Amino acid sequence: MTTASTPPSTPAPITQDMLTLPRKLPEGGKRNLIGLTRTQLRDALIEVGTPEKQAKMRQGQVWQWLYEKGVREFELMSNLAKDYRAKLAEHFVIELPEVVSRQVSEDGTRKYLVRIAGGHEVETVYIPEEGRGTLCISSQVGCTLTCSFCHTGTQRLVRNLTAGEIIGQVMLARDDLDEWPELGRAPRDKTRLLSNIVLMGMGEPLYNFEGVRDAMKIAMDPEGIALSRRRITLSTSGVVPEIARTAEEIGCLLAVSFHATTDEVRDKLVPINKRWNIEALLSALREYPRLSNSERITFEYVMLDGVNDSDEDAHRLVSLIKGIPAKINLIPFNEWPGAPYKRSSNNRIRAFSEIVYNAGYASPIRKPRGEDIMAACGQLKSATERARKSRKAIEAEAGLGE
Repeated sequence: MTTASTPPSTPAPITQDMLTLPRKLPEGGKRNLIGLTRTQLRDALIEVGTPEKQAKMRQGQVWQWLYEKGVREFELMSNLAKDYRAKLAEHFVIELPEVVSRQVSEDGTRKYLVRIAGGHEVETVYIPEEGRGTLCISSQVGCTLTCSFCHTGTQRLVRNLTAGEIIGQVMLARDDLDEWPELGRAPRDKTRLLSNIVLMGMGEPLYNFEGVRDAMKIAMDPEGIALSRRRITLSTSGVVPEIARTAEEIGCLLAVSFHATTDEVRDKLVPINKRWNIEALLSALREYPRLSNSERITFEYVMLDGVNDSDEDAHRLVSLIKGIPAKINLIPFNEWPGAPYKRSSNNRIRAFSEIVYNAGYASPIRKPRGEDIMAACGQLKSATERARKSRKAIEAEAGLGE
């Protein structure tokens, strides 16, 4: 455990191979089709005897049943021959993570506690808004980053989620929202309830790059869930080597957990800054809009009383991001039991926002959602993986002790 005089150590990179469960089941087991890429699905069908000449067509048919229609039983795949459906059922399963509990906030926000392989649990949050709905999904069980203001950061890292466990969160939310088309009927003519995805739940998405990439490719596929890449935002704390790769291989919008305007403060708030400091991070971000042809980068900035909320911080922030197409999301700190920080006052947040806005940047103040069910930004932490730490221990790790 760290002390006030010994700040938290810089987190080491976590690789997919280190933390993800094997894709293949033991001999005699059935393989889950959820989460396989198109190429992997085609290869899996060939492995169980689908003729190569038919494999591409069969892959397309199965894909549409899974991700366009949301079907979970092979016998319902009516454009496949009965004997072929039986073959699929013999070798494969269609399984999503299990919803352990579902809480609904007074503001309509829904929080799902989701159980994955191994009995571990993560949390997923659906946020309804006028004309749209955003799903905040997790990419890891726990987190390795130990950001001192984040409740999830006090939970130990267990493993990466598989692509199936990531896209499965999207599918189970669509189940709950009753958003799949009814079989045998035309698609429903209505506004999509789940219209946006943000990778802002538990974990650092860029420490699980392959799993996140494959899941988002499924979400964006036009013959399935069909979300535009501009409807998907990936939030990173600053894993610099993977930022350009995100632009090239996913192409979604990017958000950055920035939260400070000096390395001294950011080292405490976001310890990954010790590995890739503000200068290195901003250098990578200046290249991102060109690489992905995306819109503005979102800088997430949690407002902490007396820590990062001064007028000087606001002016430094504007100076640092000069030349980067950006907007600044100001996030009132969502307090949690034992948190070592307090939320900035409304007047201080508004003053900070005004300085940023007058410099030419959009600076919306995020309205906290789902606070009554601990579903707000920075509050996610699954019950079974809680690390029981005292306020004193958390303050010591944040470098705030005496």
